[in-house]
Amino acid sequence: MKGRAAFERGLRGLLAGHRVESTHEVREIGIDGDLAYSWTDLRIRVVPRAGGDESAPRSGSTLSVLRRQVDGRWRMVRDANLMGADAA
Repeated sequence: MKGRAAFERGLRGLLAGHRVESTHEVREIGIDGDLAYSWTDLRIRVVPRAGGDESAPRSGSTLSVLRRQVDGRWRMVRDANLMGADAA
């Protein structure tokens, strides 16, 4: 999937019939001038709103890169993950 619009369409479709539960642990945060990153361990479950079987939990590391905007707010500019089926 490429682009914000494609991501939004996919997420809205998923959330129409499911809820997402997640837990995370931040491993590291770094800031250098107007760039920052966050390395996080993430675990998610997608649960049908109508009940029934949930999808297999997924877990793994994520890396998010942020850039400080001219107004001082931080905005995510890249996000990558190595999430796979949860072995736990």
